[in-house]
Amino acid sequence: MERLAAQSYLCDRRLATAILIALRIGKPLFLEGEAGVGKTEAARAMAAALGARLIRLQCYEGIDLAHAAYEWNYPRQLLHIRLLSEADDRARAEHDIFAPDYLLRRPLLDAIDNHDPVPPVLLIDEIDRSDEEFEAFLLEVLADFAISIPELGTIRAEQPPLVILTGNRTREVHDALKRRCLYHWIDYPDLEREVAIVRVRAPEVTEALARQVAQVTQRLRQLDLYKLPGVAETVDWARALAALGRTEADAAALGETLGAAIKYQEDLELAGRAIAEATAAPG
Repeated sequence: MERLAAQSYLCDRRLATAILIALRIGKPLFLEGEAGVGKTEAARAMAAALGARLIRLQCYEGIDLAHAAYEWNYPRQLLHIRLLSEADDRARAEHDIFAPDYLLRRPLLDAIDNHDPVPPVLLIDEIDRSDEEFEAFLLEVLADFAISIPELGTIRAEQPPLVILTGNRTREVHDALKRRCLYHWIDYPDLEREVAIVRVRAPEVTEALARQVAQVTQRLRQLDLYKLPGVAETVDWARALAALGRTEADAAALGETLGAAIKYQEDLELAGRAIAEATAAPG
């Protein structure tokens, strides 16, 4: 917890324990939680605390092997073939173009075939946004920490990376993938921790302002909003008010800067009423 705090990441004991276990037994850690609770930042802080390189694979619908693991540098291969063909050395050209020098290394291959002094942290971000076909491929990679390239053979990790997967539950991740991982749900922090996070992430924000914004944000999370504000939005909201020279906030100031926390028009009216009630309530 102290090493993560030194990287401006404040977490509870349960998350710190999950990270420690993942490090000691070499198992991937799957972090789930609502958007903005600090899943990606946890991986960044871990890499910084370990002195390791962070390799990030951002998942999206339609991601495939070429974007996640590797692909061949076709323009360079064609140029090589053309040059050697002119010298009537076609056999050598066909042999040379599938050398490692012509391989474009994407995040998965970069993490597995690493020679870093400290094993890197591989962040597979928002795995729930990918397709089930990619999930199946990822199962093989995480099972053996190896990638098979038909032209070169199987490349295995000499020192496996520490793997962090994150998800926002936009869809359920397959049980087979979860079984290969340790699991931890990151919830919204309590009031005191959220105030502390704001103060660490935005030192220009006063204690009073940080507490006011955190209190209002926590009330907003109790509403039936389309998208609840995360911790990242709390920090942005407090910074927005501080940028206006505020050391404390009233209902008018909170309402004028509401776009820092609320991202959907449908939520604005409901959030505005909650702000008025929150600022009118004592304490």
